[in-house]
Amino acid sequence: MNKNLNAIEMELGWLGQVIDHRFMTYFKSSPDTPETSGLSGLTPPDADKSSGLGKLISDYNLGATERMILALALSPSLKPQMLDLFFTRNKKFDRGFTEFGGIKGEQHGGFLPTGETAAFIAAGTDLDVRLKVSEILSQDHVFCKHDLIRLQPSKDDEPRLSGTLVPGPGLMHTVCYNASSVPEFNHKFPAQKLTTKHVWTDLVLEDSVLSQLDEITAWLDNKSILMDDWGLSRNLKSGYRSLFYGPPGTGKTMVAGVIGIRTGFDVYRVDLSQVVSKYIGETEKNLSRIFDRAEHQKWILFFDEADSLFGQRTQTKSSNDRYSNQEVSYLLQRIEDFDGVILLATNLKDNIDDAFTRRFQSVIQFPVPGGQERYKLWKMILGDKVPVSEDVDLQHIAESYELTGGSIINAVRFGALKAVRRKNGSALLNRSDLVEGIRRELKKQGKSII
Repeated sequence: MNKNLNAIEMELGWLGQVIDHRFMTYFKSSPDTPETSGLSGLTPPDADKSSGLGKLISDYNLGATERMILALALSPSLKPQMLDLFFTRNKKFDRGFTEFGGIKGEQHGGFLPTGETAAFIAAGTDLDVRLKVSEILSQDHVFCKHDLIRLQPSKDDEPRLSGTLVPGPGLMHTVCYNASSVPEFNHKFPAQKLTTKHVWTDLVLEDSVLSQLDEITAWLDNKSILMDDWGLSRNLKSGYRSLFYGPPGTGKTMVAGVIGIRTGFDVYRVDLSQVVSKYIGETEKNLSRIFDRAEHQKWILFFDEADSLFGQRTQTKSSNDRYSNQEVSYLLQRIEDFDGVILLATNLKDNIDDAFTRRFQSVIQFPVPGGQERYKLWKMILGDKVPVSEDVDLQHIAESYELTGGSIINAVRFGALKAVRRKNGSALLNRSDLVEGIRRELKKQGKSII
């Protein structure tokens, strides 16, 4: 923590020197004296690479101007008083200086820098340097590509640099704690990190399914080799999309989490109930927040029960149909352009629009497990510590009752609760406990057993 704070203090101290130097040269030089660069002679401090800020500077190979812009974007949150100098008023016009840029927030009492502020500090009146600042704040720079700094969109017909400089969602956490932040689940980011205690060896699936899942992990592990070293980026899209389909309880969600564990990628499960909106344009806006935040992150996006969002388009008979189809078209474009991995899960493959299916790199069926797979599931779920009665024949139970992994878990939960609450003090899980749990699960499916 001390390393991170020391690095931040040194960087903000350097920014303060740069700002003072800019004001001094801008307002005190004689008309005949050429104006010097805002960063002239002010070398940024050596960044400790073991700190969050130092590692970020090293990883992205940031130069002095880029570091100044980074520190400027962070300053309202970390040291807002250092920007009070920009409240200096132009006495001739009794107003602020146009060249300073910046805005006054609605709740924040300090100065909020804009792209104009960064351009003034770096360039003053030097048009060439100003254009370089504009390039740094463009969509092609690492600041934008990796969501480190955002230049908020300016209002219609106003200069682009008049947009506010805003730190990316995880930047503050990175520089202060040298760690990636977990985005807060809310209406602005309707997705939650998916966690699981399971690992790859826990998967009880057919070999053909495991082989297809291996393709996804192989892509994540070897993408840079294929796209960069082998030059396939000329012809291949950089993202990967896969559809999981099969009955409920067959392990689609668990597999998404396990892929994340195996590859070291965070998996975010999108809450479609907060994404899909009846109001025109809101669904696209909600999706845009997710894709924009996930772009260039080491994330996997998982859309469960994807039918509600990726469903079949309808014939255009009303304005509602037209807007619904527009949502599908927007989705097609976003998943096509998304740089990471997208996993979709559905109970019925036919519910997904064919236009999406054609864009999937793999379509993987999760069938109801057969007898041998069910036996493995019963064994794994019960484990070694559950006290099981001698009358429990798991092989016979597995062959007799067709259940998914999710249903087996529910049956074990019910049976274990019944056993542990038995009044005679017997805490053994017996066959009748499990059979009653199985009966409840089959009843949910409209089936019955004797």
